[in-house]
Amino acid sequence: MNKSIFAGVALAAGLSMASAAYADITIATAGPMTGQYASFGEQMRTGAEQAVADINAAGGVLGQQLVLEVGDDACDPKQAVAVANQMAGAGVVFMAGHFCSGSSIPASAVYSEEGIIQISPASTNPKLTDERPGGADGGTYRVCGRDDQQGAAAGAYLNANFAGKKVAFVHDKTAYGKGLADATKSSYEAGGGTAAMYEAYTAGEKDYTALVTKLKQAGIDVLYVGGYHTEAGLMVRQMRDQGMNTVLMSGDALVTDEYWAITGEAGAGTLMTFSPNPENNPNAVNVVKALKDAGKTTEGYVLYTYAAIQTWAQAAETAGSTDYDAVRAALNAGDFNSVLGSLAFDGKGDVSLPGYVFYEWQNGKYTQIN
Repeated sequence: MNKSIFAGVALAAGLSMASAAYADITIATAGPMTGQYASFGEQMRTGAEQAVADINAAGGVLGQQLVLEVGDDACDPKQAVAVANQMAGAGVVFMAGHFCSGSSIPASAVYSEEGIIQISPASTNPKLTDERPGGADGGTYRVCGRDDQQGAAAGAYLNANFAGKKVAFVHDKTAYGKGLADATKSSYEAGGGTAAMYEAYTAGEKDYTALVTKLKQAGIDVLYVGGYHTEAGLMVRQMRDQGMNTVLMSGDALVTDEYWAITGEAGAGTLMTFSPNPENNPNAVNVVKALKDAGKTTEGYVLYTYAAIQTWAQAAETAGSTDYDAVRAALNAGDFNSVLGSLAFDGKGDVSLPGYVFYEWQNGKYTQIN
């Protein structure tokens, strides 16, 4: 090949690469893709991949195709910051993440500094938005509820349904677990209840015999767990092994089939708070069908991750740009049509969606009971 032909080919290749780079908009999701909470990471990946596929099939965003990056933070705060920096280096303009509040909160500082919009589908700790970087000018949002909302619902339920019973509260010391337990305990006590016990436990342990024995000796009727499905499942199983009929109650971190895989029939009667089932929303029908037809899960935070991407895409179209400030302004002012229903954000970045309801685990699945 002579030099002029080679130069022409190189130039064409360079223009092609430049065109491809221009034609793509890189966005991301991040959560626990590995580790004991990986089932939630899989929910997020599934929702994100479906959203990107559907948006691209409809023409993309601003005429450009979306490319999805997936980050694994294993619900570890330090790893989450590393992931956030990695995404900034990859040119990501939007993050649908993270899952754990303990990851989203430190990562949000990086996204703010780097001009990356963040919408968490799952992080419920109030500090994510109450203390978001940039305050009213920040670019951190969520499409899920908050622990103080979830705790208020749980506390009211405890007072209404377990009056006169002994209620214990335990938490795993994480931003999510402690925040949720504290919010529920506060609501319970404000409604006239008195906590019979309040303790912390260590996440990742397999043997909760000492804790369960203490609960048994105290005659605890209801155990509220601020934490995740793995530890809650082990606790309820070990309570049943000791002949206890104590009701286990927890929050939205039990919305995974893995909970029943851990507990089996011991998990029957477990109560948990979660938002009204998004699968029942008319806007979600086609997405749910597509996922189920493909043999993919629709549980938990699949549709919340889908909605986070959907919402950002609509804001970018409204803004006519993926620029941080332009999209942020559109998010602050707009109403968005999502698989969760119509939604908008308040001045802190919290979403205007229905609050929390109760579900009960029976026969391997959870069903809404109020």
